[in-house]
Amino acid sequence: MIQYKLLTPGPLTTTDTVKREMMVDHCTWDDDYKQITQWIRKKLLELAGVKEPEYTAVLMQGSGTFGVESVLTSTIGDGDHLLIAANGSYGLRMREIADHAGISCTVYETAYDEIPDAVVIQKMLEDNPQITHVAMVHSETTSGVLNDIEAVSRVVKAAGRIMIVDAMSSFGGMEIPVGEWGIDFIVSSANKCIQGVPGFSFIICRRDALEAAKGVARSLSLDLYDQWKCMEADGKWRYTSPTHVVLAFAQAIRELEAEGGIAARHARYAENNRILIEGLKQLGFRPYVGPEHQGPIITTFFYPEDKCCSFQEMYSYIKERGYAIYPGKVTDAETFRVGNIGEIYPEDMEKLCAILADYWKEKEN
Repeated sequence: MIQYKLLTPGPLTTTDTVKREMMVDHCTWDDDYKQITQWIRKKLLELAGVKEPEYTAVLMQGSGTFGVESVLTSTIGDGDHLLIAANGSYGLRMREIADHAGISCTVYETAYDEIPDAVVIQKMLEDNPQITHVAMVHSETTSGVLNDIEAVSRVVKAAGRIMIVDAMSSFGGMEIPVGEWGIDFIVSSANKCIQGVPGFSFIICRRDALEAAKGVARSLSLDLYDQWKCMEADGKWRYTSPTHVVLAFAQAIRELEAEGGIAARHARYAENNRILIEGLKQLGFRPYVGPEHQGPIITTFFYPEDKCCSFQEMYSYIKERGYAIYPGKVTDAETFRVGNIGEIYPEDMEKLCAILADYWKEKEN
């Protein structure tokens, strides 16, 4: 079997020590296991820069989308209206969730290489008093653009609305002062910047906003309030939890702390991104997103105009040499994507650039 590293926005390459934690079996009712859940919840609040009792953390089975759907379908009632600021597939996925759940919503959509404007959102809130909630993605991995959730959150808070942030691919990889910015619900996943493995999402919530959601949920298993009440009591998940994934995640948090916390991890990711962009530019690859909006998590590249290439052919060539990249996801251009997160270091970016240089040389000969 080919061993390769994942240059993707998650699932991502994890350490052997994180993977080894999954070799232990745990009972979901066991007090030791429940204490691990409680420890994780406490650590997540620390990473968000918030404290009890103003904020609380809830773990939810499933992928990041499960977490986003849990928040949207558990907090937005029949008389409420959701404004979604979208500039990529993951923002638009919120609209799909809203449509399936019968949630009244409006979408403010911008181009994939642009960011939603806080001034526009402020005007929409002034003109539409029926809007009660605003949701947007922080790091939109469709393109790699990093949205200005600080500016938007401050506008939403000033207007007295509820702010929901999908920080799937950014939480743990860059500082997000949740309380200071006025974010009410922020969602991420175990297999992203904290560098765990897939299996659950987590939501950091303003407690009063969560308590106001009692009885609102449109789903049984994704009921955020009921999940919190059960977990708050003693660390017990309502339904079967992904025990092995939870143990791996606890180890991943310890490794994040050992690395130097979010600041150190962000510095590594940013350096990965810098080396990648500079190296591929020398080969004729131009980033899809301009530097003013480019995030450090994943980068979308145009194919060089003077070169013809099949993504699958290029992907296979790179994979055989130890790395996996992503196909493009934007709809208006021929692109591919490279992630910078996970157990990935500057030397990995340098190796990828060298592999691509060799690939084009072989193509030209």
